[in-house]
Amino acid sequence: MMKTQTSRFQRFEDFYPYYLQAHENPTCRRLHVLGLGVAIAAVGYAIVTQTWWALAIAPGFGYPCAWLGHAYFGKNVPATFGYPLYSFKAGILMYRDMLKGDVPF
Repeated sequence: MMKTQTSRFQRFEDFYPYYLQAHENPTCRRLHVLGLGVAIAAVGYAIVTQTWWALAIAPGFGYPCAWLGHAYFGKNVPATFGYPLYSFKAGILMYRDMLKGDVPF
């Protein structure tokens, strides 16, 4: 049985399958990868150049890409609204799993 947005996940291990199910649409997943890639690049740029204002770009690109993916392609509510820390971790793990080939790109 799929957990709904209003149910409470007590463990990340229970949340991650729910997160992956909410990202079944390939375009939604690709927009997440784009947003995370830009966010990682912004953080890297900020560290290398010590241009700390560039850190503000990271969430400014990452989250809107993901939200657009959910609104227009996934047709669901982003899990980050109910589970911000679990969603942040799950997004990174999904990105890793996509690079490994465990989750389709």
